Amino acid sequence: MAQFRSAIQCLLATHIIGVGNCFLEIIRHLCFQDQEVPRHQEQKGSVLAQFLWIILGLKRGIPPPDDTVEDFLELISYWEPLTLTQFLEKFALYMPAIVGDRDAVRRIAYEFVEMKAKEGVIYVEVRYSPHLLANCKVHPVPWGRKEGDLTLDEVVHLVNQGLQDGEKDFIIKARSILCCMRHMPSWSLEVVELCKKYQNNTVVAIDLAGDELLVSETFPEHRKAYEEAERCGIHRTVHAGEVGPPSVIKEAINVLKTEQIGHGYHVLEDPALYRELLSRKMHFEIMTNSARVAVV
Repeated sequence: MAQFRSAIQCLLATHIIGVGNCFLEIIRHLCFQDQEVPRHQEQKGSVLAQFLWIILGLKRGIPPPDDTVEDFLELISYWEPLTLTQFLEKFALYMPAIVGDRDAVRRIAYEFVEMKAKEGVIYVEVRYSPHLLANCKVHPVPWGRKEGDLTLDEVVHLVNQGLQDGEKDFIIKARSILCCMRHMPSWSLEVVELCKKYQNNTVVAIDLAGDELLVSETFPEHRKAYEEAERCGIHRTVHAGEVGPPSVIKEAINVLKTEQIGHGYHVLEDPALYRELLSRKMHFEIMTNSARVAVV
């Protein structure tokens, strides 16, 4: 408990804004008077169940995995602790309906902004993998879908359009972070090129997400993408230490030159690393809700 209390003090000392609901409550009442600034939001995990039900059953011809919207919501939700793998398996229940659907991609981004505005958010950064929404010139086509005509570039354009329309309608600021995936190093250089193209148009950073047991140092494409991002002045974050050991955090800092760490809970297992990052005021994106429900 003392170590956890010390960790909280470390995180607050680094002036982190988007550190999850618990810390946001403190910041909200002290600084923003019911306004929030979350910075670690996963787009594919922030979709309205009713919309998913519609595009699953009516638009895409994919049989919904349950009888009613309420049953479907129960199926894709979670109330008890899960492993991270079980937590991520929920996405496979509805992502096939979204892949390659232009209206769905734009609408999800728009409704995400609407949802955040209703929660009192004034600035939000949403992260996603363009490859997991495209079905053209992406190999393999994700979620078991067939080849189509929605390219990576158009995915980013549609998400940007949805975010920007949401900004105008709901008077908040929304930005995006494009994700590389650890299990698909061949995608990473494409991701950084998209970051470069849209650097002044909603996109603010590059991220690396996925299975932390896949050591990214053994995949030179990840390193090259992050080197190019650093060269071009693109901000860099990495999912590290969520379920993986402290060595994953070290790799993110020393090899990928990340500026902040997504999650990073297992830093507490390495006191020397913890003290080093405290002295450097490293930014940690702490998600208290997902950390509580998804066993880390």
